[in-house]
Amino acid sequence: MPIIRPSQAADIPAITAIYAHHVLVGTGTFELDPPSQSDMTSRRADVLAKGLPYLVAVDGDKVLGFAYCNWFKPRPAYRFSAEDSIYLAPDAQGKGLGRALLTELAAQAEKAGVRKLIAIIGDSANTGSIAVHRSVGFSLVGVLKSCGWKFDQWRDVVMMDKALGLGDSSAPQQ
Repeated sequence: MPIIRPSQAADIPAITAIYAHHVLVGTGTFELDPPSQSDMTSRRADVLAKGLPYLVAVDGDKVLGFAYCNWFKPRPAYRFSAEDSIYLAPDAQGKGLGRALLTELAAQAEKAGVRKLIAIIGDSANTGSIAVHRSVGFSLVGVLKSCGWKFDQWRDVVMMDKALGLGDSSAPQQ
């Protein structure tokens, strides 16, 4: 039975492999070259240094997927809005694990003070990611048509968001 837990340094090789698969064959990310383990280690450290969650779904010792969020933009006014990222191993897709990871990520992000979680989904044909975000309460914000070029085709970006906690109903704790 898979569990979701905070990521550990030892998870980086599996995280790197999962992400490399999506870079090489998918359109959910617009990266063209898979990052190295060193790059992924630095990216994880950056997220954790900001007090934000970086989670993995595991079954025993096998990492099945990962999810994290990072600040939407670097300017201080955006400090309560974060962008989520979620990737599953190919054999872990379609089993409800994405929904479980995203649900836990949203809960952890809220505890970290995030009021708005934003999904920037590569490719409007990425129906799985759109559906998993919708299933946990994200709403469609809009589509940026043909703003990415990958695999010799123009790709859209689908933007979705979800209010966390009190959302915009009150001023945040400073």
